[in-house]
Amino acid sequence: MFVPGLLCDEAVWSSTLHALAHPAPTSISDVHTEPLSVAAMAEALLSGSPDRFALAGLSLGGYIALEVMRRAPERITRLALVDTNARADDPRSTSRRRAQLRLVGEDRFEEVVEQLVATFLAPARRHDEPLVARLAAMMRRTGPEVFARQQEAIIARADTRPLLPGITCPTLVLFGEEDALNPPAVRQELVDALPQAEAVVLSGTGHLAPLENPAATGAALHRWLT
Repeated sequence: MFVPGLLCDEAVWSSTLHALAHPAPTSISDVHTEPLSVAAMAEALLSGSPDRFALAGLSLGGYIALEVMRRAPERITRLALVDTNARADDPRSTSRRRAQLRLVGEDRFEEVVEQLVATFLAPARRHDEPLVARLAAMMRRTGPEVFARQQEAIIARADTRPLLPGITCPTLVLFGEEDALNPPAVRQELVDALPQAEAVVLSGTGHLAPLENPAATGAALHRWLT
């Protein structure tokens, strides 16, 4: 089960799953229609999943994946945390999110899309016109209402760091080296706390590794599954 991030849909994972080259059946969770709660999203994911499965979460999807580990760790065979963290939202991040929500309320969603494209992508990839177009189209397709619901859920999310030492399944911690939202200290925090963590850092990659670098992300996920 693969879980998308903020303002992302199944397209954020599609190229990576093509590169994954693994016979296991895959599903992409829908995080667009659930209530304003990471916990509710985790419950919805669990209700629509097999009894036992491997779980990979990107960004917001990582918050959901960690909430799944709080609720049903016995159902997860392997965990992958991609461009995400286990912390609650800090005041600076909440302030930035509230400012973006105000833009949405003023019917200025396109400005939010421009901000997030610049934040999510590695600096060198911001000039990759096809990549920027795919990302912006996905964000517009997901839309301002979903964005507002997801941001409220992210702002209210719990600190899941106390859970990390008890997660005993094999865990991939994968980051883009140029992820502007998760600095090295945040990444290392996950690696140090998770008993069976494998760390992978992709050079030239920002906050959306599955979209920016699907071949390397797929290769890492293949190793994780096998």
